[in-house]
Amino acid sequence: MGTKGRAILEEFGVDIGGLIDMLNRALADEWLAYYQYWIGAKVAVGVPREAVVAELTQHAADELRHAGLVADRIIQLGGTPVLDPKEWQGLTNCGYDKPEDPDVRKILDQNIKGEQCAIGVYKKIMDHTRDKDHVTFDMALKILEDEIEHEEDLEAIKEDIAVMLKRS
Repeated sequence: MGTKGRAILEEFGVDIGGLIDMLNRALADEWLAYYQYWIGAKVAVGVPREAVVAELTQHAADELRHAGLVADRIIQLGGTPVLDPKEWQGLTNCGYDKPEDPDVRKILDQNIKGEQCAIGVYKKIMDHTRDKDHVTFDMALKILEDEIEHEEDLEAIKEDIAVMLKRS
């Protein structure tokens, strides 16, 4: 990070090291979420499989984009993004749920849980940076908007499944 940029953040009381740690944890979450969505799209079975696979595939792409945004911000702050995927499990806030039951309803439940956790993570980052670090705050807000939309998308599919089952 540039000298003046760092000085401004420090003047506002930002613990840059602590923020980088928070962001590396979010980065681990994004990579695990990416894989959870990606692999879920591959193994999902049940009705409406096509709609679920399309949604999971789109969400995987979004999580990968989020990982890029978070990694870029870590670098801008003078930090190093987590370099070893083996560290993701130890850093994650949200964990990883293996889709051992490939039923679309179970996969949706797992990913809704992940989105709800991510919403909390990015709210915490926003709370930490509000009125102190507008660049990180704005990045977290953009990601939070996506995570909220993801939760809504997945819950809507679950509602559609419930309606279909009632009609059967």
